[in-house]
Amino acid sequence: MSARLYLVVPCYNEQEVLSYTASTLEGKLNALIQAQLISPESRIVFVDDGSKDDTWNIICKLHEDNDIFAGLKLSRNRGHQNALLAGLLEVKDRCDVTISMDADLQDDVDVIDSFIEKYYEGFEIIYGVRGDRKSDTTVKRGMAELFYNMMTNMGVETIFNHADCRLMSQRSLEALSEFKEVNLFLRGMVPLIGFKSCTVEYSRLPRYAGTSKYPFKKMLQLALNGITSFSVTPLRIVTVTGSIIFTLSVLSLVVLLVLALLRLDLTLSLAWVIASNWTVCGIMMTSLGVVGEYIGKIFEESKHRPRYIVDEFIIK
Repeated sequence: MSARLYLVVPCYNEQEVLSYTASTLEGKLNALIQAQLISPESRIVFVDDGSKDDTWNIICKLHEDNDIFAGLKLSRNRGHQNALLAGLLEVKDRCDVTISMDADLQDDVDVIDSFIEKYYEGFEIIYGVRGDRKSDTTVKRGMAELFYNMMTNMGVETIFNHADCRLMSQRSLEALSEFKEVNLFLRGMVPLIGFKSCTVEYSRLPRYAGTSKYPFKKMLQLALNGITSFSVTPLRIVTVTGSIIFTLSVLSLVVLLVLALLRLDLTLSLAWVIASNWTVCGIMMTSLGVVGEYIGKIFEESKHRPRYIVDEFIIK
């Protein structure tokens, strides 16, 4: 029996690309249905993350014209990770398998064929991995490599060059629903599930229209969230740094005491002490910021607020 596939596509102000995306994905699903690789009950679910343009109206029109399209509207903008999680969890009881892709279709839709092939081979989680980053700027490529290397060195399990293009079986979605944290970093959460997994390479395509909804600021926030949600290494660095500074301070006091006993000129030494005090103050403020980031996350998690609220779900 062919699997019921649900494509989950988060959208935020995507009116410029949505019609093209819908047409492309519909063609791909119809081809898979005709080849009897997936069930005719398969669907494309667009998740509207509180868009301010005509995105939801376009989704509703697509749904009216064709049963293959469904729409999930969140009550307000909650961010890409929350929108994606909302789509996955809301369809987990309706499907056998999900594939998540961004609305701009920079993730090549032909990778879906490879995903389905690997799924029938017995893999429950399949990660789409970029074969190269030639289309990125040098700065973006360097920042991405730095991020993945940093996460690995901090003991966080991530898939190199994997974003959020992945296949997940219904069983893996059930496992994902057990993760209750509010600060989401799905690239770190999904590998923790531990079910049989593999990777599939694909090429990143240029955006069809519109502008990226993930500027550098949001990418930096996602990276910081990933680090502070999955690793306590920054806190350990703060502890080690504090120990080193304390040791150096004691040695400095000893040096100043020796110079005073020898009645040597302390002018340069005092200048060095003043400069070092400013340095220590800067390190202390940074350390407080790191600790504050973790405390802030504890505060957010302790309130147990919903990660998203569904305003409307249209599906046939």
